[in-house]
Amino acid sequence: MNNAAIVWFRRDLRLEDNPALDAALRTHARVLCAYIHAPDEEDEWAPGAASRWWLHHSLAALARDLRRRGAELHIRSGSSLEVLEDLVGQTGAQAVYWNRLYEPALIAREAQIGQGLRARGVVAESFNANLLIEPWEIQTGQGGPYRVFTPYWRKARAQIEPRPPIPAPKRIASLGARGGVMLDALALLPKVAWDRGLRNAWKPGEQGAHDALRRFCADALTDYAQGRDRPDREGTSRLSAHLHFGEIGPRQIAWELLGQPASGRMRAAAEPFMRELGWRDFSHQLLHHFPQTPQQNLNPQFDTFPWLQGDAEAIARWQRGETGVPIVDAGMRQLWKSGWMHNRVRMIVASFLTKNLRRHWLHGARWFWDTLVDADLANNTQGWQWTAGSGADAAPYFRIFNPVSQGERFDPDGAYVRRWVPELQGVPAPLVHQPWKDADLLRRIGYPAPMVDLRESREAALVAYRQMRANPELSLTLSTPGRLDV
Repeated sequence: MNNAAIVWFRRDLRLEDNPALDAALRTHARVLCAYIHAPDEEDEWAPGAASRWWLHHSLAALARDLRRRGAELHIRSGSSLEVLEDLVGQTGAQAVYWNRLYEPALIAREAQIGQGLRARGVVAESFNANLLIEPWEIQTGQGGPYRVFTPYWRKARAQIEPRPPIPAPKRIASLGARGGVMLDALALLPKVAWDRGLRNAWKPGEQGAHDALRRFCADALTDYAQGRDRPDREGTSRLSAHLHFGEIGPRQIAWELLGQPASGRMRAAAEPFMRELGWRDFSHQLLHHFPQTPQQNLNPQFDTFPWLQGDAEAIARWQRGETGVPIVDAGMRQLWKSGWMHNRVRMIVASFLTKNLRRHWLHGARWFWDTLVDADLANNTQGWQWTAGSGADAAPYFRIFNPVSQGERFDPDGAYVRRWVPELQGVPAPLVHQPWKDADLLRRIGYPAPMVDLRESREAALVAYRQMRANPELSLTLSTPGRLDV
C-alpha cells in the first residue's frame, strides 16, 4: 500500500459514495482532504452570491464530518495546480484523486492539472460521482449527441442499474500540511445580512441532503407525477442544491428509489423523478458537446431574433417581483428570499421575461445564476434556452405560458401567490391571479397593474418569432416540449 494521497474536493462535498475518497483510502495509508477555492478558474461563471452562501455552509458541514473521523479539511485558495503541487511536495503524496466536473472551463483545468501532476510522477485519477451517465456515453446511431430528450433517455435509462452506495469511511488516517486557511477567510458569506431567508429554508451538507431525500420519499414521491407542478404544495424533492454541490449523488438517489428491497412498490412512482434526474444528465451532455451555449444560442436562427433593447427598469421590475402579474411576482420574490423557485414557476417567469417582455434569455440566466442556491451551469443554460425556444428539445415558438391560466391551474386557491405576495393576502380566489380586473382593489392594496398587456405582448412575440423563421438563410427545427430539472 502506497503511503499517502490527496483527495481534491470540489462539488462532491460528501463522504458516502465518494469514489475519489474511496480510491484513496483503499490504496493509501494516509490521506489529505483538500479544498481549493479558485473561482477565477471558472471563466465567466464563478459562483453567484446564493451559491457562495451554500458553499460556505456545505464546507463547514464537510469539515465537521471529517473531524468526527479523525481528519481535517485543508482549505486553500489560489491556483489549483500550484496548490496541489505544493501539497504533493509537502506530503510526499504519490497520488491525487478527484471527482469530475463537466463545465467547459473546468474540463480544461482538469486536463492541465492531470498533465502537470503526471509530469512530476504523481498518479492523477478522476471519477464520476455526479451523474448517472457521463456526457460522452450516450450517442445517436450516427455517433453524435442527442438534441431531443426522449430518445436520449430511452437509451440512457436502459443502462442504469441501481447499485448500493459506497459506505462512508468510519475513520480516516489523515495527513497535515502547512498553508491552510480558515473557512471564513474565503469570504463566501454576504457582508450585508440578506441571507436570513436562506438560513430558514435550507440545511446544507450531506446530512441535510439525506434528510431531504427521506422527507421526499415519505411525503411526496407517490404523488410526484402530479404534485411536482403544484407550487402551493411540498411536492418536489428540493434536492437540486444538494445535487449541485455533491452532498448526495444521483446514483445514491436511484438506489434509494429503485434498489432497496423494500422499495419495489415505489418503482412506478419513482420513474417520473428518475426522468428528471435524466434531464439533469441530458443538460450536462448538451453542455459537454456544445460548450458555447452558456453564452450563445444552440439554434443559430435565434441569433436573428429581435429581442427588445434598453429599458433596464423593465428587467429590474421582473427581478424585484413587481411586474403586476401575481404568479410571476410570487416566483421572483420566492427566489430572492429563499434562493430557490418552484420548477413550474421557473418556466412561467422565464416565459414572461423572454416572450411577454421579449428580453434576451441571458438576462434571466445571469439573474438566476446569482440568486439560486442550486445554480448549475448545465441546468440553467438548458432551462433558459428551452423556454426561449433556442435550445435543444426546445419549447415551440408559439408556446407562451399564460401566467393567469397557469396560476389558476397550478395554484387554484392562490395559496402560493398569497404566501410570497402579501399585498394579495386578502384578495378572493377569483381575482388573486388577475387582480387588475378590479381597479379599485388595486388602488386599495397598493399592488401595480401589469407592466405589459398579456394578450398584446403575446401577439407581438408571435410576430417576432414568425419574422425570425422567415429568414431564408437558416432553418429552425422544432421538437416536442421538454422540462426543466427540479
